[in-house]
Amino acid sequence: MNTFDKIKKFCRPFRVVIGVVLIGVAVVTGNPWFYLGVIPLVAGIANFCPTCMISKKCSV
Repeated sequence: MNTFDKIKKFCRPFRVVIGVVLIGVAVVTGNPWFYLGVIPLVAGIANFCPTCMISKKCSV
């Protein structure tokens, strides 16, 4: 298993968790900027990796 396979395996759940945490912070603090957590949440659920798309190093 190469490094990019390990990154792909870790990346999706990490994006979902970060998205949920940011949305939770938005609800608790009332700061609407944290609702941008929807972006990594949707990217994680849809299995879309913007970093992989830009770098062309891995394919998700």
